[in-house]
Amino acid sequence: MGSTTGKKKKTASKLKDFVSWFEIPALNFDKAVAFYDHIYDIKMERVINTSHSMAIFPANGGIGGAVVNGPGSVPGQAGPLIYLNGGNNLEVILSRVSEAGGRIIMPKTFINKESGYFAIFIDCEGNKLALHAAK
Repeated sequence: MGSTTGKKKKTASKLKDFVSWFEIPALNFDKAVAFYDHIYDIKMERVINTSHSMAIFPANGGIGGAVVNGPGSVPGQAGPLIYLNGGNNLEVILSRVSEAGGRIIMPKTFINKESGYFAIFIDCEGNKLALHAAK
């Protein structure tokens, strides 16, 4: 809840980012990992134990995340919308979504000069996500 005094809480003003990690749920773990490997042209590191599987997006000092499978990891289109980095040109990653088994539900859309572009897609598991890029 917000403050009624108009003063910012000290904790929030010290935060660099308000997101520290994200997880994209998957029922078919291998298919989901292959989807993100394909659209980003990467090879995600897999960590698998007896109850959960996780494939980690490579993050070079930025905010990281993973594709996860296990109890409670249920794909869906409702809830928070995660904006993934679209790189230098949104079209590069966006062009791979359909061929990887996903579908684009909002094509590349201009926001403004300062913010760039975004698009929204459904991944191969049924999760709704967005991409954002300057171009």
